[in-house]
Amino acid sequence: MADPVSDLSGRTIFITGSGGVLGSTYVRRMLAAGAHVIASDLPGARADALKALHGDDPRFRFYDLDVSDEDQVTGIFQRILADGWQPNVVLNNAAITGELLMGAGKPFPDFADISVSDWERTMRTNLTAPFMVARQMDRDIVGKWPCTLINVASMYALNGAHHKIYDGMPFKNFSAYGVSKAGVHGLTVWLAGYWAARGATVNTIAPGAVFNNHSEEFQRRVGELIMAGRMAKPDEIADAMLFLSSPAAGYMTGQMINVDGGFSAW
Repeated sequence: MADPVSDLSGRTIFITGSGGVLGSTYVRRMLAAGAHVIASDLPGARADALKALHGDDPRFRFYDLDVSDEDQVTGIFQRILADGWQPNVVLNNAAITGELLMGAGKPFPDFADISVSDWERTMRTNLTAPFMVARQMDRDIVGKWPCTLINVASMYALNGAHHKIYDGMPFKNFSAYGVSKAGVHGLTVWLAGYWAARGATVNTIAPGAVFNNHSEEFQRRVGELIMAGRMAKPDEIADAMLFLSSPAAGYMTGQMINVDGGFSAW
């Protein structure tokens, strides 16, 4: 008998924000575990890299998708279904960080100087978009077959940031990011009860600090706040994501799984 945690051959998984460091890792690992994977992201270099890497795999499909665009989200599942794919796992993974919002080389503002437009753009991508994806699941998928939604939060969703670790760094912890990620788990617990009678589960994964070419000094500062003493490798987050996507997590709903090396347990 196949191990239900490592065997995703019965799963068709739709992932938003598939081109980032974690999203691309989820795609790779899920394909390796036997899943059919429907990836999506904004058009551009990240999307092109994913298609170049996996485009010849018949179990891989890619759709251009701006999750902040209501019209695009409203039509995404009908497009997928029309192409003969039936997603039973959805990952609300797309997000914008302060670094992405500011852009490379631009000064990161203090809290008092953050614009309402930057705050609202972050909320639109990180919180309103997961709501829109979930709403479209409700319309097109939930109740038609068993399915699961996994919302991606952060170690900063329910824990305050340690602002001193950002002193002298080219980026800071962005208030809207943590607030939006707390809201994501609020969406999880609301939907878990709402969908329970229709055979759908909803959980949150809260990744810790994931290494993505950070400086040695920043790694040191973060490591001092984490029981494991270091930042996470992308595959370590993917290990937990594969579990949540598998039949082994079938009795879990409304939960937040922290994969943060012990950061939230101090």
